[in-house]
Amino acid sequence: MDFKLELIPVPVTDIDRAKQFYQNQVGFRLDHDVQPSPGVRVVQLTPPGSGCSIVLAQGLAGLAMPAGSLRGLHLVVAAIGLARAELAGRGVAVGPVQDMGGVKYAAFQDPEGNAWVLQELLRRPAAG
Repeated sequence: MDFKLELIPVPVTDIDRAKQFYQNQVGFRLDHDVQPSPGVRVVQLTPPGSGCSIVLAQGLAGLAMPAGSLRGLHLVVAAIGLARAELAGRGVAVGPVQDMGGVKYAAFQDPEGNAWVLQELLRRPAAG
């Protein structure tokens, strides 16, 4: 039985501002932006090369969380220096690369304060 993580809610107060940040600055693909009923909006975006998307939502009680409360969302990249430079070139404030003994990280936040990290694994363990 496969258990696929494919959608992560990201809590925000301003969906339009967050959508602009993730789509135009971070480079996520817009999958859909729908308003299925009054007061409900769902925006889904996917990072390039990823099988997991994020959702920005309003009016869905089951996804209600304090805006900016997510921490440690990882975007795994092959070359952290290049990924960091690409995001910085689009206006994302990305911290310096830190080598944590075989794994490299660089942190950034969305406009609401949700915390992300770029991660480069120098060695990925074999699937078992």
